[in-house]
Amino acid sequence: MKPTIILTGCAGFIGSNFVNSIAQINEIRKAYNFLIIDNLTYCGIYESIKESIDNNEHLSFKRIDIRNPSEVAELKKIKNPHGIIHFAAESHVDNSIKNPNIFIETNIIGTLNLLNLSLKLRETNSNFRFLHISTDEVYGSLRELENAFTENHQIKPSSPYSSSKAGSDLLVKSYFHTYSLNTVITRCSNNYGPFQFPEKLIPKTIINGLSGMPIPIYGNGMNIRDWIYVDDHNRGVWAAYTKGKSGETYNLGGECEKRNIEIAKNILKRINRSEDLIIYTEDRLGHDWRYAVDIKKSQEELSWKPKTSFPEGIDKTIEWYKENQKWVQLAQARII
Repeated sequence: MKPTIILTGCAGFIGSNFVNSIAQINEIRKAYNFLIIDNLTYCGIYESIKESIDNNEHLSFKRIDIRNPSEVAELKKIKNPHGIIHFAAESHVDNSIKNPNIFIETNIIGTLNLLNLSLKLRETNSNFRFLHISTDEVYGSLRELENAFTENHQIKPSSPYSSSKAGSDLLVKSYFHTYSLNTVITRCSNNYGPFQFPEKLIPKTIINGLSGMPIPIYGNGMNIRDWIYVDDHNRGVWAAYTKGKSGETYNLGGECEKRNIEIAKNILKRINRSEDLIIYTEDRLGHDWRYAVDIKKSQEELSWKPKTSFPEGIDKTIEWYKENQKWVQLAQARII
């Protein structure tokens, strides 16, 4: 019997791309079974992974709310467990400001329940691995010319979202130190690509731009983010799962820093729309100025680096949204 890897939150943006990628890689398909669990919240869209699941017998799906310990405990029955890759999270900063409770419940309590499950599953596989997908936002904000964050940088989260992710990171680390659980953490920069929910900057700019709708930009638009194409990130996730050292943390970034206003103008130029669509809105509360991560450790220990240039990645992303209007309409109807 092939070992089974549990994938959490894979009806969401990054996780769905991970599932659709591994569905195409014969080496992985032959080696593992994957159980995908997701609660299908507003941004968890089953249609994003339906085709992959329908066409691959090594992929299966179960609807589970990771906040519920009894539902999570049902997974103890899995035969030949190999590990968990934990994508599931509430991730929209604006929503965390409006309602932080759900972020604590999902990102911290949900992670706690999965860690406790991992201790149980380790009883049948002493090498059982827990890979936690986190964010560069746990480090806080950088000044304009400050060096990029390394994995050893102090965590200093600014929003309820990043605080909840920092809390879950610390829980994962505590299970490594206290229970010797085989854990790895990855911290990624801003992702973009297919299946990203329309509330985020890049898909919102593409969708609104194509339809001639206003494109809101916080403050003066000069805030800086490091961007990574989602497939590059997911290659790093798999490298961390298969090659990462237990107890370690790895930054996964695109080495592609751009201002928010630069992103919007770049996309509008590519879709031949006027910059007049841009409207500047009141800045987000506690808006971090700049994120950037140093990826030397991942390059050296995981033999990983991003491959997709921003022009290549953004063109792929624009084309995907143009060609998948049915998915866009489905997603837009679910925005809360």
